[in-house]
Amino acid sequence: MALTRIANLPTGLPRLGEPRVLLAEALGTFWLVFIGCGSAVIASNVRAGDGAQVGIGLLGVALAFGLAVTTMAYAVGGVSGGHFNPAVTVGLAVAGRFEWRRVPGYIVTQLVAATAAGIVLFAVSADRPGFDATASGFATNGFGDRSPDHYSLLAALVAEIVLTAVFVGVIAAVTGGAAPQAVAPLAIGLTLTLTNLVAIPIDNASINPARSLGVAWFAGSGALSQLWLFLIAPTVGGAVAGLVVRSLGQGGNDGDLPESADSATRADSGTRPATAPAHDTVPLPMDGVSDETTPLPPASPGPRD
Repeated sequence: MALTRIANLPTGLPRLGEPRVLLAEALGTFWLVFIGCGSAVIASNVRAGDGAQVGIGLLGVALAFGLAVTTMAYAVGGVSGGHFNPAVTVGLAVAGRFEWRRVPGYIVTQLVAATAAGIVLFAVSADRPGFDATASGFATNGFGDRSPDHYSLLAALVAEIVLTAVFVGVIAAVTGGAAPQAVAPLAIGLTLTLTNLVAIPIDNASINPARSLGVAWFAGSGALSQLWLFLIAPTVGGAVAGLVVRSLGQGGNDGDLPESADSATRADSGTRPATAPAHDTVPLPMDGVSDETTPLPPASPGPRD
């Protein structure tokens, strides 16, 4: 059954878009958090019967995050744009590549989907004998005594801002008009893998406020008391990337949704794309190809009777 479109939103409220767009964003965020954090909680430290380590370790967890975002970018990126991360949404909005009125709907969807992923992961993990989400850390982010290698608050702050800025900057670059779109999800996934390889020893690698929130609910007061850093720092990093993208002239004035989703949202709001000019146009020659057009001269009047 087709989802009912949102229509006739009150003037002044953010246009949240068609439900299928937010559903796609929710599915992608859920998958990213469940697979990424699930690999850390369930598969990173597995031992065989003889005690041999057969878990995936740090490299495996980093790859899991990268592969999760790559697969969902291919699967639903054409519907929602494939943000799956509030820092990405804010960064693209700052860059002018995504409409600010769509930001609240996206961020709420991402946070709810990440929390749902945390609930499912907790339900699965709790079935293991002796499991304790608070004692294990449950893939939460932290600094000081909650950092894997006891890095300070300042180290975590700098790492999250810098690595998230690079991640969002790569997304903006590979989704620009000049980049080959077929390989964009691969570049995004590899970049997320690299950021996780660096950040996991520092603070367990957030790079995504939704990912941090989704599992923090279940790991006790210690995780929640440090959550603020992992909500703020990646968002700041995303905004910094957006400013850099805009300063380099790579920003835009329209939303970042695919054309099909953007058209559907226009239909929901009762607006339509601008119609073509009434006059005929011809291309201006410039190296054989140009987007510029100029109107044809008006037709000469015919002879009078």
